[in-house]
Amino acid sequence: MKILAVDDDPIILELLVQFMEAIGDHDLVTANSGQEALEIIKTAEIDRFDCFMLDIQMPAMDGIELAGRIHATARYADAPILMLTAMSEKRYIDSAFAAGATDYVTKPFEISELSARIRVVADLVKARQSRTKKIFSTQALNQRAGENTGTALHEPLTLHDVDNVIECIAMENYVAQLSRSALFGSTVFGFTIRQIEAFHAEMSAFEFRSLIEDTAEVISDTLMGRQFLMSYSGNGTFVCIVESGWRPDMAGLMDQVNLSLSRSELYDNSGQRIEPRVCTGEAIRLVWKTGDQVMDALAQAQASAEQAAINYERSMSDLFQYGRIA
Repeated sequence: MKILAVDDDPIILELLVQFMEAIGDHDLVTANSGQEALEIIKTAEIDRFDCFMLDIQMPAMDGIELAGRIHATARYADAPILMLTAMSEKRYIDSAFAAGATDYVTKPFEISELSARIRVVADLVKARQSRTKKIFSTQALNQRAGENTGTALHEPLTLHDVDNVIECIAMENYVAQLSRSALFGSTVFGFTIRQIEAFHAEMSAFEFRSLIEDTAEVISDTLMGRQFLMSYSGNGTFVCIVESGWRPDMAGLMDQVNLSLSRSELYDNSGQRIEPRVCTGEAIRLVWKTGDQVMDALAQAQASAEQAAINYERSMSDLFQYGRIA
């Protein structure tokens, strides 16, 4: 990978240079300020960067602002960002992930830990490159309208320009970071779009992504005013994590989202109105959970929401069959 590391501490930059030389396989470029980093990004148009490593506390422009400005560029909208920082308070962790951080490593860091994180990022970059090639190849073979040649139904999507929405892998890293820092007490829950299989089968890739983005926007607006992060994990499901001070009423929350969706005017490419609705699963408290228990809670929140959507459709089918018999 080609990596740009940004830190105002020359000692840290030198350590990173030596570290990269030791593990090999990566090309490291360094900058000592956010402004210098942006200038380097502007000039590196041919050989683009695959990953960024940013310090948070820097003069003039901190790493959180820099992360937002990097992801605001079309070229690097999906670029992985590792925060390498001495700031371990939860407010910094929250702000970093909300700005688009993929992972968060606190200083002083162990070489083995940083090496493991970089390997994960390298695998992510390779997977994205492979997926992009597959999508373009499929689109070149089949351009029929209404056929979804994009992301598979079960795959996560990276959503842009929706407040507090982060990547699925970033969500996992976020809760892992909280677990390592003993900063728990949050609640996790999910929303699943009903009849998502039908939407995916009938829509083009663009229409389906628009559906997911529009639904994410409605959920984000509904949760606004709360401290939360959300990711799209595939299968029409959004997983949310909120602060411990709020115990959400899941039935009431589902009604609020569905009311907003009913008031939204969403259309497919043919001009037909689409009317998505969601189901919510159970709210799972993360108090006293650590390590694998945290990851299990994320999976449980997703599965709970998806099962709720299945149960709803099953109940509607049973009601229809009952009506026919009557």
